[in-house]
Amino acid sequence: MIARQSDAWPELPYEGWKETYATLRLWTQIVGKIRLTRTPWVNHSWHVPLYVTARGLTSSAIPYDERVFDLAFDFVDHALVLQVSDGMERSMRLRSRTVADFYAAVMTMLDETGLPVSIDRIPNEIADAIPFDEDTTHSTYDPEYVQRFWRILLQVQRVFAQFRTSFLGKCSPVHFFWGSFDLAVTRFSGRNAPLHPGGVPHLPDSIVREAYSHEVSSAGFWPGGPGVEYPAFYSYAYPEPRGFRQMSVRPSAAFFSEALGEFLLPYDAVRTAVDPDETLLAFLQSTYEAAADAAQWDRAALECSAGRARVPRALPPAQGG
Repeated sequence: MIARQSDAWPELPYEGWKETYATLRLWTQIVGKIRLTRTPWVNHSWHVPLYVTARGLTSSAIPYDERVFDLAFDFVDHALVLQVSDGMERSMRLRSRTVADFYAAVMTMLDETGLPVSIDRIPNEIADAIPFDEDTTHSTYDPEYVQRFWRILLQVQRVFAQFRTSFLGKCSPVHFFWGSFDLAVTRFSGRNAPLHPGGVPHLPDSIVREAYSHEVSSAGFWPGGPGVEYPAFYSYAYPEPRGFRQMSVRPSAAFFSEALGEFLLPYDAVRTAVDPDETLLAFLQSTYEAAADAAQWDRAALECSAGRARVPRALPPAQGG
């Protein structure tokens, strides 16, 4: 049982796990692309993400003719588990192995259960990407760091879900995008956005443009990467309204990254805070307000009080009768 704050919000030094991070990102892309291949398109690519569970990450239910299956990363027992609606089940241990080996093992597991799937073998959103079945470069799996990452996702999922309750407009689920390897939640103003320029590595412009077809304020958690070699929370607006980057946001550790074009809050500022939940919520709320105010969203129509367990949202007298 996770009881101590240090367990719930563990350290995640980028240098300590970057090789495992790179390998795990590619493994999640393989599973994500299986879901992508078998699932009808949903606006803003909401049919492709993975979801945080009490044991790891899951694809959720994937249709296959009259059968349904799911694939789940179990970061407690360190296994990839395949479950099928007809009762069939398979699993494979997560350990240090090449991406090519992992890809072959997953495809064999699907073939053996009568669920053959063919996916695009080129990783998305990664420069100089190596096809999955040819990648013998990435092969590291450190279970300790994977568990740390998952434990962080558990806490971030919980706080993001709470933040989501105070918005009446269109809002995404809290979901894990395997392309960019981040947990995200996105709010929409309801207005159309200008055509996105595209240009994301190994991602068709048509997909990027559909994803950003409407005005958004989006926040997420990202383990870091070249140029930002530490885990961080981010928040951006598309299109970026005039004055957005000059807005005052909380907490004091948050800042606007000119390189990334978004607000960042280092994860360690949350991890070491007296109240990590309140620190993260302050960042989420203040950066959303910065986007909404700068772009003149109809906040009165889009917002409500935060949700509470078992308490229905109270309607104004005219609506509630």
